[in-house]
Amino acid sequence: MKTMMAGLLTLLVINTEMATAQKKSADANLTHFPKGSTPKEIGKRVAERFVATPHPNFGRATSPKQITYPEVCAWYGALTFARASDDKALTGSLVQRFEPFFTTEAALVPKADHVDHTVFGSVPLELYIQTKDKRYLDMGKAIADKQWGTPEGPHVKPESQGYKDRGLTWQTRMWIDDMFMITAVQSQAYRATGDKEYINRAAREMVVYLDSLQQPNGLFYHAPDVPYFWGRGDGWMAAGMSELLRSLPKDNPDRERIMKGYKTMMASLLKYQAPDGMWRQLIDDPEAWPETSATGMFTFAMITGVKNGWLDAATYGAAARKAWLALVKYIDDNADVREVCEGTNKKNDRQYYLDRGRITGDMHGQAPVLWCATALLRK
Repeated sequence: MKTMMAGLLTLLVINTEMATAQKKSADANLTHFPKGSTPKEIGKRVAERFVATPHPNFGRATSPKQITYPEVCAWYGALTFARASDDKALTGSLVQRFEPFFTTEAALVPKADHVDHTVFGSVPLELYIQTKDKRYLDMGKAIADKQWGTPEGPHVKPESQGYKDRGLTWQTRMWIDDMFMITAVQSQAYRATGDKEYINRAAREMVVYLDSLQQPNGLFYHAPDVPYFWGRGDGWMAAGMSELLRSLPKDNPDRERIMKGYKTMMASLLKYQAPDGMWRQLIDDPEAWPETSATGMFTFAMITGVKNGWLDAATYGAAARKAWLALVKYIDDNADVREVCEGTNKKNDRQYYLDRGRITGDMHGQAPVLWCATALLRK
């Protein structure tokens, strides 16, 4: 009898352990999702919404004088989603949206004189990667080269030449947003041409930003004189490091430093993920509201890390899955993402961040959903 009881107890322990392991595996699964929340369904809806949306102007009713960076980020996301999902019709629609820039809408192409303008180059470079139309390569490459060219234009500052002399872009300004804007276009130029100089530039730049701005806990203040961990600001860093690392050659001398900064940030974000899977407007403030653009960016960074083997799949896969399933609940019937923080300047005032407007359908929120859908579909 004792032997039988011991055997049953052992079997119970084994079954419990197996059930626990199976649950952990399901919780961390980044391949299978419930109907209505799969990356193909969500990506398609949000991408088609982008195609149907006129050029936005930061929420203003008037048309923009040039294409804005949030639209660029969503456009890039729609294109990468089209490629990852092998949706040729979607690619065709995105090509058609771009075609007027060679003719009737040429004036809308941003001048490559500021990081927020230069990121535009990531779109024609992605179009070149997918279509091999040399017009796109010529446009995108010229923009990427201009970023490391001679300082010129209305945004030149006294320190611009000094940055250039150090091998950095003269457009350096030490804002955390820059680490997506700069790395996106330079990484794309590398992917399109195979010329390592582009991605080496971005890596050198990233190390300077990490050494200057990353805090001991792995996160980033909105600005050196503003000691608040603003969600979307940190999101740009997380997404920028992910975009860079997924293409940065393993023999690059800066890779180890960037990977350390990335992993330190991901570990910190893991601690601050809310029970519902979201991240907050102020990352470490339990009274801050769940914010979708930051959540999307952090989710993209974690998915990319798990898919590339940089992060523990069980731990970070579970966090990423939970975040994705939470995020898609903020997408309304029009495929517009809710609870997106409005454009935000720095201010040394906690209440200022807590009181920021919450927008629906803003491209700051649409873009990261598309990046996540793409990352989930990548092999």
